[in-house]
Amino acid sequence: MVDANVVGSGPNGLAAALTLAKAGLDVVLTEASDVVGGGLQTRELTGPGYLHDVCSAVHPAAVASPFFRAWGLENRVDLVTPEVSYAHPLDGGRAGIAWHSLDRTVDDLGRDGREWRRFFAPLVKRIDGLVDFTGSQLLRVPRSIPAAVLYGLRTLEQGLGSTWNRRFDGEAARAMITGVAAHTNHPQPSLTTSGAGILLAAHAHAGGWAVPMGGSQSIADAMVRDFEAMGGRIRTGTTVRTAADLEPSRITLLDTTPQMLARFTELPARYRRALGRFRYGQAAAKVDFALSGPVPWTNAQVHLSPTVHVGGSREEIVAAEHAVEQGRVHERPYVLAVQPSVVDPSRAPEGHHVLWTYTHVPNGSTADVTEAVIRQIERFAPGFRDLIVASNTISAVEFEQHNANYIGGDIFAGALDLVQLVKRPVVSRVPWRTPVDGLYLCSASTAPGPAVHGMNGWYAADVALGEHFGMRAPYRE
Repeated sequence: MVDANVVGSGPNGLAAALTLAKAGLDVVLTEASDVVGGGLQTRELTGPGYLHDVCSAVHPAAVASPFFRAWGLENRVDLVTPEVSYAHPLDGGRAGIAWHSLDRTVDDLGRDGREWRRFFAPLVKRIDGLVDFTGSQLLRVPRSIPAAVLYGLRTLEQGLGSTWNRRFDGEAARAMITGVAAHTNHPQPSLTTSGAGILLAAHAHAGGWAVPMGGSQSIADAMVRDFEAMGGRIRTGTTVRTAADLEPSRITLLDTTPQMLARFTELPARYRRALGRFRYGQAAAKVDFALSGPVPWTNAQVHLSPTVHVGGSREEIVAAEHAVEQGRVHERPYVLAVQPSVVDPSRAPEGHHVLWTYTHVPNGSTADVTEAVIRQIERFAPGFRDLIVASNTISAVEFEQHNANYIGGDIFAGALDLVQLVKRPVVSRVPWRTPVDGLYLCSASTAPGPAVHGMNGWYAADVALGEHFGMRAPYRE
């Protein structure tokens, strides 16, 4: 019998496995894919020498994560923090530029600069309090009441249609906040999109939006090296359906969907029904491009940013996201684009570049969005089409085939709305614990939700260590 089984090797499964191994447990990590990493995988999707991140590409949450900071991410992985965190091109060669420097961003925004500072400077100052408040389940008293209250007020302002246009007058500032909030794949304005967008934008001026050299796989590989150095064992290419597929163990942590948990073992009927009520959100469809040169953005400053929000004005992004909610893809979709090779030349052959893009589609969509993405990028970068050497498309249903946690192509592993930020996957002060002794859920379907921060895995491991081994989890700041 081993001490612990961990199923699934995404960032949360790896965080859980590392935490348990660091505590001295005998841990076996089992992964269905032949490659460890889940949403951290990097592959040659378009051709030899072109390295594309399959899912996550830029990592502000990892840099800010208490788990990753305690583990020593920045000493183990070569991260680049660009001088521009994100860019938002607009028609006519204009663009909103979110510099890592708050002062420089303020200077660029003209008459809206003063309000941008008033809005974000207090959040940046309290970024650790914000990370603590948003980085766990919400049924608790936050450590920093001032940070939580400030964040709540800012979220209300930008999350309500009656107030979200009052602070900023110019198109650039409004588009910048809308573009970053659109990461959540949910109609705007809403409190969930507002809260997530504000946190991401605050990270842009705090720790920055880091890009790992060589791709996101480098984070997973560093975690694997550390895990194996502590005696941890990894089984890849092994699909787990029930507890019988694992070695007997004292505890088991599942970096999987609630659906898989319901199939894994017998559960009390009430808990099983609660899992059945867990909902999935809209999906993502992805297109990766191999390019013979850099994207020819009309605005030269957009070349400086690995992350580009392509969607035009606030009104256009709102229309595109509402179209997805209504079951269709807008002709001018919101496109999240990452051009990592502007800071990491190792991603492509010399002189060439890669471009990572995704757009939002209805859950379960089989649509090929390649042409819609190309047209939208061409709008702000004329001549882009002529640079395409090769492309690779992943539809929403293919996303689920790549990663079973992405039900219908929902890369957030569960709809992001106010109800499911509290009920993730059930309403509980300890949502990682299941009614089955020794069984825990640690995926992005638990609190505090998606993003590469490893906190879901760390929390689950902390609870399991306390309940079964009388220990506190390592990797505490």
